[in-house]
Amino acid sequence: MMDRRHFVATCSGLGLGSTLFPGVLWAQAQAKGAAKITKEMIEAAAALADVTISEEYKQMMLDNLNEQAKGYEAIYALHIPNSVEPALLFDPVVDSAKYETERKPERISAAPNIAVPRNLEQLAFASVRELAELVRTKKVSSSALTEMYLERLKRYDARLKFTVTLTDERARAQARDADREIAAGKYRGPLHGLPWGAKDLLAVKGYRTTWGAAGFEKQTVDEDAIVVQRLDAAGAVLVAKLTLGALAEGDVWFGGKTRNPWNPAQGSSGSSAGPASATAVGCVAFSIGSETLGSISSPSTRCGCTGLRPTFGLVPRTGAMALSWSMDKLGPICRSVEDCALVLSAIFGPDGKDRTVKNAVFNWDAELDWKKLRVGYLKSDFEREPQPQEDAQKEEPAVSEEEKKKREEQRKRRAAFQERAKYDRRFAEAALAKLQQMDVALIPVEMPKFPYDPMITMLTAEAAAAFDELTRSGRDKLLTAQSADDWPNTFRSARFIPAVEYIQASRARRLAMGEVAKIFDTVDVIVAPTGSRQLVITNLTGHPALILPNGFRGDDAPKPPTEDNGDDDNIGGPGTPVSLTFLGNLYREAELLAFARAYQDATGFHRKHPTLS
Repeated sequence: MMDRRHFVATCSGLGLGSTLFPGVLWAQAQAKGAAKITKEMIEAAAALADVTISEEYKQMMLDNLNEQAKGYEAIYALHIPNSVEPALLFDPVVDSAKYETERKPERISAAPNIAVPRNLEQLAFASVRELAELVRTKKVSSSALTEMYLERLKRYDARLKFTVTLTDERARAQARDADREIAAGKYRGPLHGLPWGAKDLLAVKGYRTTWGAAGFEKQTVDEDAIVVQRLDAAGAVLVAKLTLGALAEGDVWFGGKTRNPWNPAQGSSGSSAGPASATAVGCVAFSIGSETLGSISSPSTRCGCTGLRPTFGLVPRTGAMALSWSMDKLGPICRSVEDCALVLSAIFGPDGKDRTVKNAVFNWDAELDWKKLRVGYLKSDFEREPQPQEDAQKEEPAVSEEEKKKREEQRKRRAAFQERAKYDRRFAEAALAKLQQMDVALIPVEMPKFPYDPMITMLTAEAAAAFDELTRSGRDKLLTAQSADDWPNTFRSARFIPAVEYIQASRARRLAMGEVAKIFDTVDVIVAPTGSRQLVITNLTGHPALILPNGFRGDDAPKPPTEDNGDDDNIGGPGTPVSLTFLGNLYREAELLAFARAYQDATGFHRKHPTLS
């Protein structure tokens, strides 16, 4: 869901200093154990929040404030579980948006000609489409695939730390059932008998659902998430619950740090850390991740996977941990674009419980004529130069030696960032050149300019509400990460966001949605650098994104930093992947994936896999 490095980048612009009054006042009352809010508390809170309140108004406010405070306590006493959403729904659709509602037969690509190797492990990196054909024709059994992937999960987890819980008993039973059904002629479709992994914010009955967080290690939920139910119905075999950064932030969980199989010295990024790492290294056929603000995009980039963030409101989130009710999305992390399509076909659509899900359909057509699509590209994002390095020689006021060292480190990081950005730019330029070779008439477009950072107030406030009791109880101290940028401090700080500012952010978001919708009136697909501003914008507007590998850094690439602090997905280093993003219109994933598949097939970067000794 929410990825730490994007959170750090966007929250710096929130400007909460002038909007603190309600939270400050209530915090003071709680801290003093007061039975009532007093005029002195109003004065202190107003001073801290830089709000001017006349003397006669302070007395007038007291009765209202104390009555409101009683209401806070009454709501606290309800102990509302994470699964209960607010009585407000986010809808990404504006007036011009249209989507299909009639389900049509799925049209998958032609059956691949793939031989059965002597060593079944040589199929570890095969695509869903390839594995499906082997299982359908009974050349490979589901049980054999399941044992192969379970063994690889155990072998590579010791180094990459991507598994929370193996669901081996459940998996073996499902695989046996799949083999019996297929032998009897009951074939459920391309996911039947294929082993997969779930991000451990999806509930699975009989197994713990830890949300990756210390303090929740033994938590169980007595139901299967809807996505799990739907994959069960498709005949897929759940082999593992995979890691996520604690409460869907970053790649650090209570068991350690999930690693990037291309460079295990680095984290796999987050928060869909385990799904991306395990998929990339060939330990599952596919996985399910989630994104709120970069958590499919970031680890797919770092690990070289093909990840799909569907339109908000296409896949039900029932049974998944909530972080932000107006921004959370579930989606597949795979090895190819068509794999994402085949998984999406099994999990989309209303479930009667997640009220954000529309009656929109996803009709995959592998033969869709992508050449008829109008393709835009974010011209200025592809052309933008890295920010110039600050002049280290300029005169500065006298500072301490410690501050000088800190500034010098900052300068070095900026210089390293610029060097990496300059090197990586060649891959973006090559992508545009390849698209032109494919006879794609690229239309320059630009995302509308709005103050997007303050809109993230909505995510912050919703996340703090989702884990309100964790904060108030003090159990947030159990979480592994405790820096100023981590959830405990963020949740505490979010209590200072007034309801008025949340609503204003929502109104600004609605304006942005309307302007982005106008762009998709002119194009069907947009090509974009993965790390550009579009990531924040389209997560706010609810548009789908497909992230795929777009090349690999050579031996001449800048060396990666010795420490991965999680601030940059593209710290890279020789041999590591880079990515490209394709954006689509709301609920138009079929067109988006058809175009992205054409590019992926023309480049072939998805066929390269990491090797670990």
